[in-house]
Amino acid sequence: MEKKNNISWDEYFMGMAILSSLRSKDPSTKVGAVIVSDEKKVVSIGYNGMPRYCDEDQLTWNKGEGLDSKYLYVCHAEMNAILNVQNGGSLKGTTVYVTLFPCNECAKALIQTGVKEVVYLDDKYNGQTIFQASRKLLELAGIKIRQFKCEEVEITKK
Repeated sequence: MEKKNNISWDEYFMGMAILSSLRSKDPSTKVGAVIVSDEKKVVSIGYNGMPRYCDEDQLTWNKGEGLDSKYLYVCHAEMNAILNVQNGGSLKGTTVYVTLFPCNECAKALIQTGVKEVVYLDDKYNGQTIFQASRKLLELAGIKIRQFKCEEVEITKK
């Protein structure tokens, strides 16, 4: 089989999600998301980070408990991508490329905004209840779910 000289759309958009994830300041889990129309146009991009206008020095990136837990403060990549859509654009019928399988809260937001497909890179938390609930919600809503597979392209920082 002859090697092609360009990358696929999946490789291109997942590469953008990976690149976006590098903007995250989370020391343990950097996540990026790219939302794409049927016409292969990028609708929005996001990464996991603290809410805008909040002094990040007053918040934590710890996985601790109580108010010392990043989980109370961080906006996930999917949520940021949804919120970053310009001019009230519609997400109906779009595909989201995300570097980590969405949690249940992001799944609900993706369903409510009309996303039709989720392409994910990693599913490392699949045994946790919130990710099992996410998969159940996405399946019940009829959203196509597939894991990104790539063997030829590697994205690296220089």
